[in-house]
Amino acid sequence: MILQYLSIEFESEVKNTRKLLNAVPGKDLAYKPSEFSWTMGELAQHIATIYYWYVGALTQDVYDLATDHMERGDPNDIQATIDLFEKNVEKARIAIEALNEKKLLDDWTMKIGERVVIGPLQRGIVSRSFLFNHLYHHRGELIVYLRATGNKVPGLYGPTYEESNKK
Repeated sequence: MILQYLSIEFESEVKNTRKLLNAVPGKDLAYKPSEFSWTMGELAQHIATIYYWYVGALTQDVYDLATDHMERGDPNDIQATIDLFEKNVEKARIAIEALNEKKLLDDWTMKIGERVVIGPLQRGIVSRSFLFNHLYHHRGELIVYLRATGNKVPGLYGPTYEESNKK
């Protein structure tokens, strides 16, 4: 039952992420709110990359980022980031479909070489925190970037302020 809910949430949130990435204008990809922040392009690309991590989180017991080399493309090309997102969503979908409730209870660990970054934690907890909640956190940041640059923010969970106050 939990897996069914995760799958439904995944599909719903893919639509929201797609709307948000499609709202990112090429002209503002270099914007960053502080010297230590990512640019808007880097942040958008990170969001697209999170979908790639579903594969490592859902199909491997130990996911080593040091041995996993994903081609991301240029963060200054929003279409390349959207293409990356779409490819990664398909990979994530396959990983979710291969999952079963029992595997949600298995321990999972993320490493970078010998250094443990996350875990061991049950895969179900990792799904919520590292995949879903991590994605929502960065989408919220991207919304702030869009607003700070004067761009329209699409409604993800209903109309935005701008959409609901049209005259």
